[in-house]
Amino acid sequence: MFQTFLFAQAAAAPGQPNPIISFMPLILIFFVMYFLMIRPQQKRQKELQSLVNNLKKGDKVITAGGILGVVTSIQNDYIVVKTGENDQTKMEVLKSAVTGLRKE
Repeated sequence: MFQTFLFAQAAAAPGQPNPIISFMPLILIFFVMYFLMIRPQQKRQKELQSLVNNLKKGDKVITAGGILGVVTSIQNDYIVVKTGENDQTKMEVLKSAVTGLRKE
C-alpha cells in the first residue's frame, strides 16, 4: 500500500515546463529588436548605397565631415567636389564619405 501511495504522488507531480515556452520571452525580445532597430538600419544602408551608386555630375552633396559641395567629377572610389564660390576650390572625397544630397 505504501508503494502505491508513492507511485501516485510521482504521477501527480507536475513535470518540467516546456523549454520553448521558457525561451519565449527571449525570442520575443529578439523579434522586437529586429523590427525596431536592425531592419530600419538595413533599409537606410541600402538607400545610402543606392544614392552613392547613382551620384552624377552637378549633384549637391553633404559628406560625413560636414563638407558641402557640388560634384564635378566621379572616379571609381572617390568624387571631386567643388566647395567654394570659385572653380579653384576642389576636394577629392571618398564616395563612402557621402551621407546625403543637399536640397537646394
